[in-house]
Amino acid sequence: MTALVIAEHDNATIKGATLNTVTAAAQCGGDVHVLVAGHNAAEAAKAASQIAGVAKVIHADAPGFEHGLAENVAAQVLTIAGNYSHILFPATASGKNVAPRVAATLDVGQVSDITKVVSADTFERPIYAGNAIATVQAADATKVITVRTTGFDPAAATGGSAAVEAATAAADDGKSQFVGSEIAKSDRPELTAAKIIVSGGRALGSAEKFNEVMTPLADKLGAALGASRAAVDAGYAPNDWQVGQTGKIVAPQLYIAAGISGAIQHLAGMKDSKVIVAINKDPEAPIFSVADYGLEADLFEAVPELIKAL
Repeated sequence: MTALVIAEHDNATIKGATLNTVTAAAQCGGDVHVLVAGHNAAEAAKAASQIAGVAKVIHADAPGFEHGLAENVAAQVLTIAGNYSHILFPATASGKNVAPRVAATLDVGQVSDITKVVSADTFERPIYAGNAIATVQAADATKVITVRTTGFDPAAATGGSAAVEAATAAADDGKSQFVGSEIAKSDRPELTAAKIIVSGGRALGSAEKFNEVMTPLADKLGAALGASRAAVDAGYAPNDWQVGQTGKIVAPQLYIAAGISGAIQHLAGMKDSKVIVAINKDPEAPIFSVADYGLEADLFEAVPELIKAL
């Protein structure tokens, strides 16, 4: 029984979500192999070989893999899928784009967003926005799985010494092409990797107030900035700051929610945070039900006072 992890990378380094997925793969039993499909990605393959617990790295190199186009990556996975009992992807935008294509072609049921490995064929995954946990048993010979990265500790990025094996690259099928990308650049930590996150909600009232109140607190703590869907929909914050069921799933060491009522969809994205601090003037706000520390106060007074105290 051998598990294959599909690595996320930028052709030079391995992204953090891959490390969590390796941990999940190791819990399935047997050896763990990692596929690095990229272009001029020898450095990424080398980095993958150093991940603790990885037995082998398969490196497929071709121009069609440079930008991780789902059709091409899925085709590469399918060339070697028959060798594996488990094929695991991080439950990121990229992983969720490739995994269903692989599962559909193999004619197997995909097990999505797992948070726990019970046994080699049984997994736990959240349903109903995290309000219930389903235990799912997969009967298929090949199990195609996406892994909620906040559910597993990352494997050590160093300490391994896996062999790197070159694989014949699957042909570019030409169904899609990379046109361009607009990447938001920030000096702040990436939201899903940040140890501290400061999030604001609709109560802030405007983009100007969001920036005026929340940015100094984030600067003081060296935190990433997040937002509720209501704040994003109202234009107070950009889409890539959204935390929640339809945004990013996070589990930082500290999560500060200011002016966020705590709708079920938002809680689904952050309730696994180690310490949750809620600031809201509504004593009935649902956010207080998951908060470790709750402050019933006007955020426009409380946040500046907190900044002064820091």
